[in-house]
Amino acid sequence: MDYLREIEGKQAHDPMFLEKMKESSSSSSSCLCVPGPVIVGAGPSGLATASCLKEKGVPSVILERSNCIASLWQLKTYDRLRLHLPKQFCELPLMGFPTGFPTYPSKQQFVDYLEAYARKFDIKPRFNETVSQAEYDPTLGFWRVTSVGVKGKEMEYVCRWLVVATGENAEAMMPEMEGMGEFSGDIRHTSLYKSGEEFRGKRVLVVGCGNSGMEVCLDLCNHNARPSLVVRDTVHVLPQEMLGTSTFGLSMWLLKWFPLRLVDRLLLIISWLMLGDTARFGLARPPHLGPLQLKNLSGKTPVLDVGTLAKIKSGDIKVRPSIKSLKRHAVDFVNGTTENFDAIILATGYKSNVPSWLKEKVMFSEKDGYPRRPFPNGWKGEYGLYAVGFTKRGLLGTSMDAIRIAEDIQRCWKEEAKHRLAFTNSLLHQSSSL
Repeated sequence: MDYLREIEGKQAHDPMFLEKMKESSSSSSSCLCVPGPVIVGAGPSGLATASCLKEKGVPSVILERSNCIASLWQLKTYDRLRLHLPKQFCELPLMGFPTGFPTYPSKQQFVDYLEAYARKFDIKPRFNETVSQAEYDPTLGFWRVTSVGVKGKEMEYVCRWLVVATGENAEAMMPEMEGMGEFSGDIRHTSLYKSGEEFRGKRVLVVGCGNSGMEVCLDLCNHNARPSLVVRDTVHVLPQEMLGTSTFGLSMWLLKWFPLRLVDRLLLIISWLMLGDTARFGLARPPHLGPLQLKNLSGKTPVLDVGTLAKIKSGDIKVRPSIKSLKRHAVDFVNGTTENFDAIILATGYKSNVPSWLKEKVMFSEKDGYPRRPFPNGWKGEYGLYAVGFTKRGLLGTSMDAIRIAEDIQRCWKEEAKHRLAFTNSLLHQSSSL
């Protein structure tokens, strides 16, 4: 390919380049020059970017640490999970959901959609390759990406563009609590929770009142467990649907006509009419920020209720304050009460793992692993570095990122193709004149 010839040209005419590549080949078992971008992560973000690139004629290589696409969805989510937003807001670019899918597709339906998506665009990630380091080499003018395979074999990829698609949910967040080592029951993150069936008849404490925590509590109730929910902070709880349509869809429509603060006020009024005063049940709302404003400023998503609040109102789910410490069979709460529990489920969310492998400090924050520039400007960095899936706006934000990245790389691809053609013509002219 022309792009590889450019690298080969550098190797032939640039002693420093050649020396660097020799060092690379001696320190790792294999080295591959990639004509297009390397994409790290084969979740929805990586798949969306690869498809948009392919549609524009730009090849890519996807590196995935797991053995399947969308490993978070396939391996680390509970069985009853459904998309919280209507399917039209969760489609990836260039391919919609099948018409027979419900408004809120199930976990398996979404996985089926992603697998069909990968087949349609002939996306074949390199599985079981964990990226241990990625760093821009200014001498080469390329990114050097090192991955480690199942048997510890290292592979180095040299590429002009690097797309970080590991997303916001790369690693489970495990809070530290006093006495965790003393508690005799099962403590697990929601990434290891599948169904309430194994907790039937047991007293289970769920820590975290986001969408996952609320839904896990509902699932436990449906399997005749006895759940309690730790609510550590204020939270906006909204009905999943309002006025005969999805709350999210209604919000997006209202924002076309009214300012955000007014839309927030309307959402809260309708929620109060439909759900009542949630503070009466231990779910106090943030006092100063509405649900959309809070989402924009902090990324904190409002809870879309799918039936959990009714279980809280009926007393089937107990609301508890923050945990003070754990004992062998019990939990001490900050309000001075103590209760016995058989298991604890940590619905404490996920975090980015970018700082652990990307050796770059300008685009990504070392503190939280997110792009430093807020949406919608966090998708592009320097030297051909891109980020997709870090917008805190779900799959809709992912699609927006993927389209922008593909357009930008295509522009660079075409410009460099012109330079390569001019360089080739120059060489041909020189050789013919000899």
